[in-house]
Amino acid sequence: MKRNSFKNVVLISEIKFITVKPSSIKLTAHQRKTVSLLSVGTFLEYFDLMLYVHMAFLLNELFFPKVDPFTASLLSAFSFCSTYLLRPFGALIFGYIGDYMGRKAVVIMTTFLMAISCTIIAASPTYAQIGITASWIITICRAVQGMAATAEARGAEIYLTESSKPPLQYCLVTLITVFSALGTTAALGVASIFTSNNVYNNSSSWRIAFLVGAVVALVGTAGRTSLREADEFTNKKKKLKNRLAENNIEISDINEKYINEKPNPLTSICYFVIQCARPPCFYFIYIYCGDLLKQEFGFTSAEVISQNFWVSIVDLLAIIGLAYLSLKMPPFKILKAKFYFFFAALFFFPLALTYYKSPTCILIFQCIAAMFVFDHVPASPIFYKYFPIFKRFTYTSFLSALAKLLTYFATSFGLVYTTSFFGYWGLFCIFIPVGIGFIISLSHFQKLEDQAARNA
Repeated sequence: MKRNSFKNVVLISEIKFITVKPSSIKLTAHQRKTVSLLSVGTFLEYFDLMLYVHMAFLLNELFFPKVDPFTASLLSAFSFCSTYLLRPFGALIFGYIGDYMGRKAVVIMTTFLMAISCTIIAASPTYAQIGITASWIITICRAVQGMAATAEARGAEIYLTESSKPPLQYCLVTLITVFSALGTTAALGVASIFTSNNVYNNSSSWRIAFLVGAVVALVGTAGRTSLREADEFTNKKKKLKNRLAENNIEISDINEKYINEKPNPLTSICYFVIQCARPPCFYFIYIYCGDLLKQEFGFTSAEVISQNFWVSIVDLLAIIGLAYLSLKMPPFKILKAKFYFFFAALFFFPLALTYYKSPTCILIFQCIAAMFVFDHVPASPIFYKYFPIFKRFTYTSFLSALAKLLTYFATSFGLVYTTSFFGYWGLFCIFIPVGIGFIISLSHFQKLEDQAARNA
């Protein structure tokens, strides 16, 4: 075997990624079916996950004690963060299953857990009926949902990353984010329908929304049982051997240390920091602005949900635009452009509300922020490929889950205090350190890409 032939096919020691043959750029019929099932599954998962998040303005009033506005903000932050409390543990558990036992089992289990938790929420008594026990039931259900959601989009994105080549690869992986956004929009739409009567304490219409979510999850569970995944998600050594055999390379030529290697520590830190970017953006758009609408403009929970629904449509359209744009522009240029536009809008937010405080002004800034959220989309495949293929699911899932847990806690509770002391400018106490870390981490991956291009 020639050294150059081996280098052209597998550069594990240098870029930790198995290249895909040019002939495999076009997806097969089975791959297209798998992509469809994964995308629909992501939609179902995020529909259930976000149903409570966007109905929290209503449900927190039912499942938590009524307190002053400041304490209510703290309770709202606690309720929101409970979704991410067990995510790191879920990442380790489902990451291991996904890497060593198969991803089909993971997506079926996580969807089924969503169905159970939605059913329990729908049937739970309120705080007025059983006191603080109701708060704990809801918190536990939210934690289980967050744990189950950890592996969902990750498995789909990694599969598509390993099954396609740029630039199509960036578009396909971004489709997973599109369907997660579609699930969020659908959840908001359903929440808006079932909370429009404005008689929350005397009506159980919101319970119907969660029963719908449970049914949706059960349908998704049944649909995923038809997913054929043995050759793609299980026994990665066999998959590697088959790919090498196509190029007349023996598996023995791959040193065992590459199969068991761990990711570069600096790369792991940079990936962690990049994953910290989206949580404060999401919280600002949907939760913080929602609280402003309730506390300063007297919006009802239903009115907040309705406004957030229209914002989510803008968010969805923006991600669809990113999927198309990723076919035309390098992902890093897109990420940097989103970053600069987001911070430009954020800078004018305090100024605008100082001189023109109105719900319309908040809506405009919500939409602008939703369009230019700075995060990992559409460059996810670039980040994934610098993690060892045999550890990729576990490491990226855990780092992402831990980043979201810490950042959501820091954002949720931090903004309650920073904005109480500094007003709207308190937002920058969270966004400036996150933004600086994001740009520095992005430059690290840019250097890795430049080095890989020189070595190719």
